Amino acid sequence: MSTIIPACFKAYDIRGRIPDELNTELARNIGRAFTAVFQPRKVAVGHDIRLTSPELTKALIDGLLESGVDVLHLGLCGTEEIYHAAFSLEDQGVDGGIVVTASHNPADYNGMKFVTRGARPVSGESGLKKMAELIVKGELPQAAEKPGKESRAENKKSYIQHLLGYVNIKELASLKLVVNNGNGSAAPVVDLLERELPFSFIKAFHEPDGSFPHGVPNPLLPEKREETAKLVREHGADMGIAWDGDFDRCFFWDEKGNFIEGYYIVGLLALELLSQNPGGKILHDPRLTWNTEELVTAAGGIPILAKTGHAFIKERMRQEDAIYGGEMSAHHYFKNFGYCDSGMIPWLLVASLLSRKKVSLSSLVAERIAAYPISGEINSVVDDPDAVIAKIEERFVAGEKDYTDGLSVSFAEFRFNVRKSNTEPLLRLNVESRADPDLLKEKTEELLKIIQS
Repeated sequence: MSTIIPACFKAYDIRGRIPDELNTELARNIGRAFTAVFQPRKVAVGHDIRLTSPELTKALIDGLLESGVDVLHLGLCGTEEIYHAAFSLEDQGVDGGIVVTASHNPADYNGMKFVTRGARPVSGESGLKKMAELIVKGELPQAAEKPGKESRAENKKSYIQHLLGYVNIKELASLKLVVNNGNGSAAPVVDLLERELPFSFIKAFHEPDGSFPHGVPNPLLPEKREETAKLVREHGADMGIAWDGDFDRCFFWDEKGNFIEGYYIVGLLALELLSQNPGGKILHDPRLTWNTEELVTAAGGIPILAKTGHAFIKERMRQEDAIYGGEMSAHHYFKNFGYCDSGMIPWLLVASLLSRKKVSLSSLVAERIAAYPISGEINSVVDDPDAVIAKIEERFVAGEKDYTDGLSVSFAEFRFNVRKSNTEPLLRLNVESRADPDLLKEKTEELLKIIQS
């Protein structure tokens, strides 16, 4: 008999509608199941701004404590603060981390992300599925004879010091920055960094508020993009920055208010990290590659193609001892940050770059955007994604193929990647060309015709 896994257990984390897919009883059992599978001694726990986060966090902690696990409670924090605790507090016995968050999902959702010792990610295959099975089959161990102890850690000092270690404060110019928190969890960290940095901040929707009075914090929504763009233009800012709800991703606008695709930021950050670590390895995902490969190779680095998704990137970075990994989806991973993704380190590095070079952000990316124009990710709902991919492969049979993640096909003047979503019946298409916007448009339309037929 097959076990029906609860709907909130996904490939990389837990995410579901409250209370029918995720509730306090399940949260408590998740704490017990995490203990049973990973046998941690001390777990760092925190949560985002969602209104249901405190009660789910309490239930989760109850499950951990009754299983005999000590808990370091970080309170309101970002996902990366849990990562930081998991890799920086190992000497204090922390060997796991759980954050209660649903990032940019709708307001009636919540979820959890998990890491083990050293901030190694937990995915479906590496433990989530096993946790779900223990819960469903009623095979959770009995409560421990001696319950765990809970301690609070409201002090973000060591995390802030770590972030500041990526820049030379003396080299920073007095930049004017628009920061759009979207009523998410980033604001407290921005406020602490503000005390240490010479920047002036124009703060938008800064108050953390889980009722999301201005909509869900998803900077990629068209109306949200325009919100930040408008503020940059109004205030004559040097740059705009916005985060999703748990701030593990950050997004950029140049001084003219133009949104900059994550793909071009990967190239910028790769160069910045290579300037500090000559000859280093840089990981990138297969959706868009030419710009990153060219920049990294020219700077003496080694570009490495890796499958999309945080669990794959983190594992491969460890294998390769890579200094940085970047996905076009605005996830940026750093060796010195436990090989984890951060939404704070990228903007600090870009601000440092602008300060040292005394240039505008638009001038840093304009040439790259012209050299490698892109379609932007186009999502299409399809009934049979595999059949569509087979049809595309047949049509573009003459190109050079790569199957690292979905299907990538390269020709001399253009390339594309088409891949299935991990979570929805969607095909995701990305196309790029070599300095040829007309060819880009033509090939994008040709591919969409096949996908949508």
